[in-house]
Amino acid sequence: MSIDHLHEKVRKLKNPSVVDFSLKADCVPAHLIEQEGSFLGGYLRFCRELMAGLKGIVPAVRFSMGRFALLGPEGLNGLRTLLTEAKEHGFYVLLDGPEILSPWDADCIAESVFGGTRYPCDGLIISPYIGADAIKPFVPYCKNQQKDLFVVLRSPNKTAADLQDLMSGSRLVHQAAADLVNRHGESIEAKCAYSRICGVVSAGNANSIRNIRNNYRGMYLLVDGLDYPSGNHKNCSHAFDQFGFGAAVCAGPSVTAAWKEAESDGTDYVEQAKLAAERMKKNLLRYITVL
Repeated sequence: MSIDHLHEKVRKLKNPSVVDFSLKADCVPAHLIEQEGSFLGGYLRFCRELMAGLKGIVPAVRFSMGRFALLGPEGLNGLRTLLTEAKEHGFYVLLDGPEILSPWDADCIAESVFGGTRYPCDGLIISPYIGADAIKPFVPYCKNQQKDLFVVLRSPNKTAADLQDLMSGSRLVHQAAADLVNRHGESIEAKCAYSRICGVVSAGNANSIRNIRNNYRGMYLLVDGLDYPSGNHKNCSHAFDQFGFGAAVCAGPSVTAAWKEAESDGTDYVEQAKLAAERMKKNLLRYITVL
């Protein structure tokens, strides 16, 4: 499925939210780890039960290949199972790809993720900062197989400005990255009128979001980092078009680990996540209207 699936899910649920399942180890309730006999077992159960609880509330989920790879072969096997189950639940499924440090990395990742069935996902998130070589291998899959590529333009971490906000000619570096994405994606338009090669922007930088939305009307945007101190719902609203489409907003532990914020013992982590997801939706809809 392409970005049209995410567009339709957002329209149906009136909720442009994505829940990221990457988190620190202490965000998994201790009783799950104890009952399952390992951190991996507890983490997988945590993800499964949260997905079941969030079904029908949020349209999309996000997983990190690197996070599971660090847990060994069993971790990657578990990731494949979670991706499959997420698709069965009807979620739009995003996967953070491995780091791309060379054109050969990009070729290998494109073939492994988009060219096969081992990692069933709808969209892949990558960094473009080795240049066009990071994007080119994915373009045929976006054109021919209706896969979506999400390219990080401006990340939400505090020190992103050290590099991504430097001047490059008359533009900031992350704006140059947006130009690069647009050149590859402007001819790959889905039915919803947005490109299948998308941008990832920071929930903490309203000016950046406004600039990219105003200059690239056909670029679908994933607004990342709502969990960060600088992220807020009003900033995120600048990514959307006048109909409440063209973007989705990603949050992680503020939803998945809401049980910690509630100072719970963790046994009610699914209910706390559902409440947090509903609050996120309500706060976003204060600033946008999804038609």
